[in-house]
Amino acid sequence: MLRIAICDDEQEAVESHKKAVEAALGLLRAVGEMITYTSSDNLFCDIVEDGFHFDLILLDIEMPGRTGMELAEQLRPVLPHVKIIFITSHVEYAIDAYELSIFRYVPKNDEGKKLFNALTDAIGLLMLEDGKVYTIQTSSRLEKIPYREIYFIERDGKNASITWEKGVSKVRGSLQQIYEELASEEFIFIDRGCIVNLIHVMQVKNSMVLLENGASLPISRSHLQGVKEQINTYWGMHI
Repeated sequence: MLRIAICDDEQEAVESHKKAVEAALGLLRAVGEMITYTSSDNLFCDIVEDGFHFDLILLDIEMPGRTGMELAEQLRPVLPHVKIIFITSHVEYAIDAYELSIFRYVPKNDEGKKLFNALTDAIGLLMLEDGKVYTIQTSSRLEKIPYREIYFIERDGKNASITWEKGVSKVRGSLQQIYEELASEEFIFIDRGCIVNLIHVMQVKNSMVLLENGASLPISRSHLQGVKEQINTYWGMHI
């Protein structure tokens, strides 16, 4: 079940956004629990002090107390995978929203279809990420790594290293073997020695892939066109 928070200091806006979330959940046949807030401070306290978890947060930027921008920055270390959709009437915030890795920015004066599309994209991606794990098992250890937490996998001599949310885990086996074990379309080769998780790709520029965790990885010349096509196909199919 997805946990979704809606925060806007205007109750009318909260109710409107709630209906949009319900419509998106219905379209995707997803199950979600919603909690609504008219105070950013209350949302902050529930998450930071009481340990509430959310997969998706809809945030108004212009609010009394903590602004949506301030709240997003403060929540990122606590909920590193949360998807945040900003809703605001001030266009100039879009650049700052990008710098905070905000999932989507929706202007208030044009929120109808754009908000619904943003919600279906976010919920669709969350459903795609949910539940898959890669298991590393040896005689001395058993480790399960959620797919959604894997950023990239690199060749490490005759073995491999998985860079994920909690650090780096070593795996015995070739990259090709691990790729086949993952058996999931969100993982692609960008070089003979590197696999990336498309879920975390933020940008492809100048033969480099920029990931959500700040990593910048080179794409080999022979893989460049294929990588671009795979990314376009992947997002076209899923969001």
